[in-house]
Amino acid sequence: MSTVRVRDPEQTALSQDSDQDELATERRKARRKRLSKNWTFFLLFAGPNILLILAFIYYPLISNMYYSTLDWRLGSSTATQIGLDNYVRFFTSDDGLEVWRVTAIFTLGTVAGSMILGLLIALVLNKKIPGRTVARTAVFSPYVLSGVGVALVWNFIFNPERGALSHILDWFGLDSPQWYLHEDWALLMVIIVYVWKNLGFCAVVFLAGLQSIPQDLIEAATIDRAGPIRRFFSVTLPLLTPTVFFLLVTNIIFSMTNAFDILRTMTPTGHGTNTIIFEVYLQSFGAYQRAGYSAAIAVVLFFTLFLITVIQMRFVERKVHYQ
Repeated sequence: MSTVRVRDPEQTALSQDSDQDELATERRKARRKRLSKNWTFFLLFAGPNILLILAFIYYPLISNMYYSTLDWRLGSSTATQIGLDNYVRFFTSDDGLEVWRVTAIFTLGTVAGSMILGLLIALVLNKKIPGRTVARTAVFSPYVLSGVGVALVWNFIFNPERGALSHILDWFGLDSPQWYLHEDWALLMVIIVYVWKNLGFCAVVFLAGLQSIPQDLIEAATIDRAGPIRRFFSVTLPLLTPTVFFLLVTNIIFSMTNAFDILRTMTPTGHGTNTIIFEVYLQSFGAYQRAGYSAAIAVVLFFTLFLITVIQMRFVERKVHYQ
């Protein structure tokens, strides 16, 4: 006779719990192994970039914040801790207020000029006209040129005595302004040069935005008897708001940080053109050599750009139509 063994229910439950524990343990080991592998690849590929960012961006930024609290002359072996006196001097002195005024005028003029002219040029180049490929290349070419080279050429153009512009004005019976002696004319001069150099970038970006607009929307507005101006403000411009927002953010940052080469070449002493980025150079490497004060201005510039970008991302982006 064969005997039938009846398995104890408690032993069966314990065996199942043991199998589940082993399976959970294996899963945790596999997860840890996969996580360790992912971190290894992350450190191999991203680690060098992170080290470079820490070494060349964050470490200089933190060091500059420390230097901004010192009364330190460039090249001096001694420095005095003065706290926030450099910041107080910059925000309360007449020179500091003048820097803010010039920076605001330069930024507003260059950003508005580059974007408005760039949009107008993009609208023209978006049409099917002969030679538009050559025209697009010609418009974009100044953007890739050296700022120093551009400034040297425009120095010749603006020369009040022998410049090309003075001969053109003389042909109309007008005298050339003293671009380099009068502060307001000097500021207008560098704004014109900066706009000329950078409007090609705006034009190309706007052109890409125009070409991404569905043509059936334009055709539908035309069928509804909407004129060119109505089509532009009701259809084209709302669909261009992502492009406008992108250019607004980048152009504000570029105008406050990337115009140094033009400013330094055309107005070496900053006579009426001392924007905040140029003032950093003038205070540290100019006649003053106040490295601590210059570091404070650089910190103010950093937080100003950070605040402007946050405000744009927080409020201006609400007006953007991404669909």
